[in-house]
Order: sequence, then structure tokens, then C-alpha cells
Amino acid sequence: MPIVELHLLKGYGADEKRRLHEALTDAVRLVVPAGPDAITVMVHEMEAENYSRGGRHRAGAPALPDPVDIVRRFLNAMEAREIEKAESMLAAGFSMRFPGTAPMHTLPELLDWAGPRYRFVRKTYDGFDAMQSRDEAAIVYCRGTLSGEWPDGTPFEGIRFIDRFEIEAGRITRQDVWNDIAEVRAQA
Repeated sequence: MPIVELHLLKGYGADEKRRLHEALTDAVRLVVPAGPDAITVMVHEMEAENYSRGGRHRAGAPALPDPVDIVRRFLNAMEAREIEKAESMLAAGFSMRFPGTAPMHTLPELLDWAGPRYRFVRKTYDGFDAMQSRDEAAIVYCRGTLSGEWPDGTPFEGIRFIDRFEIEAGRITRQDVWNDIAEVRAQA
């Protein structure tokens, strides 16, 4: 029965602490063969005046935004064609890659490329998975199915997809997309 104790300066909210509990539980499960109910996580909070480093009191850094929330808001804005809102979530140097095409760097490039492929696409999500890379980027995978209309107005649905996002400093730096849309279209 693993027990994880975390000492943390006061100031983080309930949502941030919930995210810490979930992430620490998941981290233990990657190594130790224990179910979630067998893992105990205890967060010990302390006042800033009870902590110093280098002889100076320090304040805790603000929590990073939830990368899954960033991805959900981005995808919702894209589906609603709120392009300016979606663009505001992208970092300088953003790149995205879709099957069968060179990397794109702007949302208008994506819309021009997608125009002859389908009228619109909607995503139904089966799940989101988030993890921290060894570098600065948080990684988010989302998976599910696509539905929409082909250029001639014929509907489609049930097409598998996986998107992989990298997020740094609260902005999306990269998106990679895998789906079966070309295979399904070829069979239609």
C-alpha cells in the first residue's frame, strides 16, 4: 500500500490539489502494481513564513493551467468556427500535422486544406489523457470518433481519430492528428 506525502506551500485551490492527487496516484500506478484505492496521497500545507530557501522566505508559484481544459476549449472553439478564440490559445511557432499533408502553422491554412475534404466535422470524445513530458511540454491525447458531411452533403460518422497536443506556458505549441477519414472516404 504506497503512501505519498507532498509538502506544499499554502495558496493552491481545491481544483489544483485535486489534480495533484490524481496525478500522483497515476504516477505511482505506472510503477507499482496497485489499484487507485490502495494508494494514499497526503498533502501537507504550510504557511509561507514557515518555509525558506537560501535564508529567504519564498512564495509558491501559481499553478499551471489544466492542459486538458486548454485542449477542450481549443477544440470547442474550432468546432464552433470561433477562429480568433482558437488562435488565442496557440503559441508562436505553433505547428500542426494532419495525415497526408505537410505541417501547417496557421488555422486559415488548415481551413483552406480541409475545405475540399469535408463541409464540417464534429468530434465525439471517448477520452482525454494528459501527462508531462521530460521537457517543458504537457502532452494531451484525445480520442474518439468524427462525424460530419462530405463536400456533396452526404453525412458520415464513426470515423476514428486521435489528436496529440503539446502545451507550454498555457499555449498549444503542436498538434498531431491521426484519423481514418481518407480510408472511409475512399470506400464511400
